[in-house]
Amino acid sequence: MAKSYPYFKQEIKDYLKYKYDEHSTILDVGAGEGTYYELLTYWFFNIDAVEIYKPNIEKYGLEKKYRKVYNEDIRNFKYEHYDIIIFGDVIEHLEVKEAQKVLEYAYDRCKEMIVAIPYCYKQGAEYGNEYEIHKQDDLTKEKVIERYPYLELLYGNDKYGYYIKKRK
Repeated sequence: MAKSYPYFKQEIKDYLKYKYDEHSTILDVGAGEGTYYELLTYWFFNIDAVEIYKPNIEKYGLEKKYRKVYNEDIRNFKYEHYDIIIFGDVIEHLEVKEAQKVLEYAYDRCKEMIVAIPYCYKQGAEYGNEYEIHKQDDLTKEKVIERYPYLELLYGNDKYGYYIKKRK
């Protein structure tokens, strides 16, 4: 599904716009339909996207929205630094070890990491897109912290959580 839960979107927008200026660089991982672009475009001008599923890039006109769009798998995508990296509904699509590797790679390559995670949400391939399968459909608040101890909960409810990287 190229969409995400609406929970805490306003809070995330406020959190980022009050903490960072309009010139901050953002990488939206798993851009889908461009939810975070739509949410942040009025406050930030340097937003890039990584989207593994090429039909989403075309269907949602991502190349007209983002500064740059990379049609790549985040597990293999190399980059130097972004001020903010957003993983919106991404890590549940990866095996635990793969997600750990991706987040650990990002940790020192950003000032801020936003990780949005649906809890205990089973999902198979949708619209022929095998990348939509949830490989971590058992995630809970406790399991997120256990598997990703470098994250801390910023906003959450019983269905969804927004995490940021712990400060060193």
